[in-house]
Formats: sequence, C-alpha cells, structure tokens
Amino acid sequence: MLVEVALPAVVVVYVASSIIYLARLVLGPTVPDRVLALDALSLDLAVFLVVLSLMLNKPVMAFTVIPLVLWIYAVDIYVSKYLEAKEMGE
Repeated sequence: MLVEVALPAVVVVYVASSIIYLARLVLGPTVPDRVLALDALSLDLAVFLVVLSLMLNKPVMAFTVIPLVLWIYAVDIYVSKYLEAKEMGE
C-alpha cells in the first residue's frame, strides 16, 4: 500500500533530477563536470529501472541494471585515465 503511494512520487523526483543532470551534461564548462553529470544520470537511470520494476511487479527488469552499472564504472575508469594522462603530458 505504501509502495503504491510512494513510487509515483519517487518517479517524479528522478525525472526532475534527470532533467537537471542533462542540463549539466550539455552546459558543463569542463570535462569533469560533464563526466560527473553522465555518471549521476546513469546511476539515476539504474535506480529508476529498479523502481520501475517494482512498480510493474516485474523483477526480471532489475537485472538490466547490472550491465548499466558496469558500463558506468568502465566509463569512469576510462575518463579518469584519460584525464590523468592528459595532465601528465603523456
């Protein structure tokens, strides 16, 4: 009962935060700002997929989060290595 009331409110919050993250992704003045916005947007998408699987009562949908989270981690590692090598001049 509480889940049915709380989940639509959570969805509204996640949509609002996704819009803010998209604005930061497009308008971000530096590369780290954009990477942070992409990271936050991707993690919000992962949580949103879990919330959606709860709303629709389909637990199989939650398994799609695992590759998404691994992709987020890989992007973070790749960008951090790129930024570190760029600063070192290599």
